[in-house]
Amino acid sequence: MSLVERVKNICLTPNTEWPVIAGETATTGGLITGYVAPLAAIGAVAGFIGGSLVGRSLPFIGSYRVPIVAGLGFAVFTFVMAIVGILVLSFVINALAPTFGGEKDSSQAMKVAVYSYTPAWVAGILQIVPTLGVLGVLAGLYGLYLLYLGLPRLMKCRQDKAIGYTVVVVVCAIVLSVVITAVGALVVGAGALGGAALGSRSARGEVEFDKDSPLGKLQQLGKSMEQSNKEMEAAEKRGDQAGQAAAAMKGLGTLLGGGKRVDPIGVDQLKFFVPETFAGLPKTSSSAEKNGIAGLMVSKAAATYSNDGGKSVTLEVTDTGGVSGIMGLASWVGMQGEREDENGSERTTKQNGRLIHEKISKTGGTNEFGVVLGDRFVVSATGRGVPISELKSAVSSIDLAKLESMTGVGVTK
Repeated sequence: MSLVERVKNICLTPNTEWPVIAGETATTGGLITGYVAPLAAIGAVAGFIGGSLVGRSLPFIGSYRVPIVAGLGFAVFTFVMAIVGILVLSFVINALAPTFGGEKDSSQAMKVAVYSYTPAWVAGILQIVPTLGVLGVLAGLYGLYLLYLGLPRLMKCRQDKAIGYTVVVVVCAIVLSVVITAVGALVVGAGALGGAALGSRSARGEVEFDKDSPLGKLQQLGKSMEQSNKEMEAAEKRGDQAGQAAAAMKGLGTLLGGGKRVDPIGVDQLKFFVPETFAGLPKTSSSAEKNGIAGLMVSKAAATYSNDGGKSVTLEVTDTGGVSGIMGLASWVGMQGEREDENGSERTTKQNGRLIHEKISKTGGTNEFGVVLGDRFVVSATGRGVPISELKSAVSSIDLAKLESMTGVGVTK
């Protein structure tokens, strides 16, 4: 069936199309290259045209256009994360199936995730005219309806549990979206998934990705969730709803942890990396916290340094812990990029296995320097009146090697 015909059928006649989809044989690689990539590209390209070429009208500011390089970087990031999001969402759907009386089937879960997103991807064309982009929200809501219809047919959950199943999947998708957005804000720039990363079939007919490729990493992540799935199934057989919920949360934690359960280190340990003086300035305030929900904890220690001369720096040392897997994705897809205009420059590079982010102001504003260690720890410094060279030197004065050596602390399979 052609892509156009499938799009038309799933959007206009979903009740009759889902049974057809359920009976089809599909591979992850085939769905990504033949369906996800072309449709996800619509929104990415349209967003670039609307944001960088057409421009957006902002109250009190007037017409604004995103710089071309930054716009291209964001377009590629959007495209890559659409693929990543679908893969992770399909793992979530498959993992939760037994909890709602369904049957685990990774192929069917992938199809549910892919085809439910169809309306949102098609509506991405509206971003060419930014004022119409809000209509994409309506398309997204219709996608939730498609998800609701597809879960009972493909995952074989009971109809009376389809609403609950849909709600939990949507909540997981929202959490994923928030985390990806946060990572995007941290590592401005973009990478790309090479076509070679789509791998080939194994002797058993399954798609096998290069283990060192982004999709290979994700495939390993999915395999690592088997124990969580077994725990959910065992809890279901016992009639233990609390146990099912706990196992589901554990599965989500495993997903966002990159195939591992990661409990971030304590704030007392993080505070060790926040010195009394930084960039030649005395510490004037500090804070430390560790919060989140079970399996999805993050800890952070921060401090502000300043003097009477108007110089100030904010230092943050963060252990992404329970969501370090998404941080790892940024590294896996090789996120790099740079841009420059009359106000300043910004770039993200990878040096010696570490993601490095620099933002330099040309107008006397703030400079920023950050580094990601072990795909888990983030050390960032933002300074006003402090040159980028001094921020780099100050960050380097912290025992980064010691912090990086703690990457395995709190990690369980």
